[in-house]
Amino acid sequence: MLVITRKSSESFTIGDKVKINILDISGDKVKIGIEAPKDIVIMRSEVLETISSNIEAVATDRIPDLGLLKKKLLDKK
Repeated sequence: MLVITRKSSESFTIGDKVKINILDISGDKVKIGIEAPKDIVIMRSEVLETISSNIEAVATDRIPDLGLLKKKLLDKK
């Protein structure tokens, strides 16, 4: 992990296309602005974690119980 120290109104870049601006520092909170192309997804970590866990929950709900499926198919014969 690269750690960078910046003051309010300073910035840094990531690659050629992403610029991070430090807009305000107040107490233990830092307000940042991110300039990036629209095709780059920017998401807070907690939102991404929630989405990932929801996707996993849906995926596991849809995995069929193969034993139960086999039993149902055999019962139909």
